[in-house]
Amino acid sequence: MATTPAKHSALEAGLDRQRKDDDHVTLDARTPAPKISKARACAECKRHKIKCEVRPGESNCTKCIRSGIKCVVNDFSQKFVDDDQAWKTQAAATLQQLQAAVSQLLRHNGFPELSTFASDSNGPSPVASQSHLRSLGETHAGSAEPAAAMAMTRENSQEPNLEDPELVPAPMRSLYEVTKLRNLRNDTGEKPRLTLLEEDFVSRGCISGEEADELFAYFSRTMNQLLWGGIVLPHKDLTSVRRSSSLLSAAVLTVAALHIPNRTDTLNKCYSEYVSLVCNMSLTRSHTLDDVRALCIGAFWLSDLSWKLSGHAVRIATEMGLHLSLQKLVRGQADQYERAQLWYLLYVCDHHFSIAYGRPPVIHDDMSVKNYETFLRSPSVVPGDIRLMAQVALFVILTEAYRTFGSDVEQALTEEDFRQLRVFNVAIDQWRLLWQPRSADSPYVRTYPSKGVVLHYHFAKFQLNSLALRALSPIDNPVLSMDRKECANTAISSAMACLNMVLDERDVRDAIVGVPIFTHTMVTFSAVFLLKVAVSWNSAYLSIDGRQIRNTIERVIELLHCANAGERHLTRHIARGLSKMLERFDAWEDWSDGEHELTQRGVTSDPGNTMTQIPMDLIYDMVGAYGFGLDGHLLDPAMSNFDYLA
Repeated sequence: MATTPAKHSALEAGLDRQRKDDDHVTLDARTPAPKISKARACAECKRHKIKCEVRPGESNCTKCIRSGIKCVVNDFSQKFVDDDQAWKTQAAATLQQLQAAVSQLLRHNGFPELSTFASDSNGPSPVASQSHLRSLGETHAGSAEPAAAMAMTRENSQEPNLEDPELVPAPMRSLYEVTKLRNLRNDTGEKPRLTLLEEDFVSRGCISGEEADELFAYFSRTMNQLLWGGIVLPHKDLTSVRRSSSLLSAAVLTVAALHIPNRTDTLNKCYSEYVSLVCNMSLTRSHTLDDVRALCIGAFWLSDLSWKLSGHAVRIATEMGLHLSLQKLVRGQADQYERAQLWYLLYVCDHHFSIAYGRPPVIHDDMSVKNYETFLRSPSVVPGDIRLMAQVALFVILTEAYRTFGSDVEQALTEEDFRQLRVFNVAIDQWRLLWQPRSADSPYVRTYPSKGVVLHYHFAKFQLNSLALRALSPIDNPVLSMDRKECANTAISSAMACLNMVLDERDVRDAIVGVPIFTHTMVTFSAVFLLKVAVSWNSAYLSIDGRQIRNTIERVIELLHCANAGERHLTRHIARGLSKMLERFDAWEDWSDGEHELTQRGVTSDPGNTMTQIPMDLIYDMVGAYGFGLDGHLLDPAMSNFDYLA
């Protein structure tokens, strides 16, 4: 097509203007980039090379409206902006999904919240963090793969503060202040992980919600009331427990399933979940008070885990600073009441198993422990606190006796030791006179609070005075001093009183299933001690009646056999073990009667030692084959007999 002169001249004029503009172009970096022109013609008008007119208030041009077609503005710069905005929106949504997924994985594996991880350049890379989490998770699950490398990340601020008013802190705090290494930090201020109802084992369908509510209700009205009026579990419903701590809900349901008959399958599921959660939180640095309560509940009632759980609970509590709570409460911080209460509960739990296993306690009797009367002056105190402080006061006495006489079963008491032993006996007598009237009755367990004081009084007297016969035998010590014989007879009468209280006091008898395993341990210890003394020592040395002991233990066995408890409850194992021991005792009595008859006829099987030489195989069968050591304590290997998953 030919070009008209007018058009040709216009084109040349435009080229001239372009050349002039190009001559003025500079390479100065400060010159702003040219703006992208915004095309105003729509695609249809541009195709026909006509003017694109848009009336005010309209989004389509007049030609597209007349033609009835879609008006598409061919604006590449606007398209770029729109595409960029869409990409950012999609990326933000994807990032939120990833954050939610990572947070859920962290909570499931018991790790800190996502916000606690490093975001600066010195922190671990995302790949390294994922590898670290995966390695820890596989380690908890028993994987054989090596663990991740130790993280040595530092805080953002690395300058030590020389103006810190605390001049003498803990040494580890000074080390952290200098190095700023995160793994040295005391994470008491770290926000604990949250628990979602949708993630716990009830929501996953391991057990039904109806059964979980039933188990919680049973625990609340029985075991929780027996253990100092419900202070170990302050929650009123299962939903509150599940929102607060999955570990606590698993502990409560496991212990309840253990006590209810015909719940073995439920017990296995709950027990497996509880053990899994304990393992997962063992290396976690952030905890709640309910996590500590969950460990205590397991320690009080799960015999195969008791020692490990009580020690772990004490360590976590000290990390949380619970041992300093009473001092803060005295200084006027009312919010420290619950923390101080939990520390006293841990003290009793620790000493229960210190006695049961014959090992030194972890918590020392510092001023916060000995000032329990100061705690009772708090306006928040409930009746359960009085029962708890009664236990604290008793174990303060027994701990002092432990330090004085030690726990070496091969070390006999000297005659000089009995003077101090009488001092401890007087202290225990005064303890009963003080705390029995202060322990009020309960609508749930009736007179058990005050009767429980009497029962623990007999436990303490028996445990303390049984030391008189420690490391002695009638063969090597045919004559006992008056002091030693007096204490030994006190131990015998106290052990009989323990068994008779369990048999004759209705409220104690009814509670025998739900009480913590410390009570079962001491009842068993009393029975074994009496059988051993009846075999080793006779009425010529001590005030003991073998037939009375036999009848009493028979009644105890019958009580435990008839107990309304789960198939794996400790009472059933105790009943079976005592039954076999009593059979051996009957065999010894038959042998002893035969020897006595031969002696009356002038015939002896062992001249000069007829009444004191006892067949050692009978003693071993009685005290060794059924899980009770020669010192009267439960042996660790025997605890495998109570494996709930066997």
